[in-house]
Amino acid sequence: MNPLFHDIFQKTRLLSKELNLVLKKYDLFAAQWTVLYCVHLQDDMTLTDICKYLNVEAPTVTRTVNRLETLGWLTTQEGQDRREKIVRLSEEAIVKFPEIKASIIQFENEFLQGLSNDEQALLRELLRKMSKESEM
Repeated sequence: MNPLFHDIFQKTRLLSKELNLVLKKYDLFAAQWTVLYCVHLQDDMTLTDICKYLNVEAPTVTRTVNRLETLGWLTTQEGQDRREKIVRLSEEAIVKFPEIKASIIQFENEFLQGLSNDEQALLRELLRKMSKESEM
């Protein structure tokens, strides 16, 4: 077994745990934040688009979106096909988004303080090179 994968999984769990602590004051979890963030980037998305963007199974995205809608973070409407749902940030979420984003940026800066900008760029490049398929 390659210890690199163990290190990546351990760091990912730590990041999620620490991010959950930051998001707790907004009554959000990291998985919910990722959905909110990708919807924010696109303005509106279908559930299928969210699944593809986040590499997450449809039932998981559906549950997360339904929960975020119940909590008032998202709104949904039918798409062209009745089976399709279009997801948007709610007005309340749009107002709260900058504060949450600032908290996330502070968290990220603290977490990355041991890496230079060049090291961060290198890490991103190396992560992009990792793939199950041979894309190169």
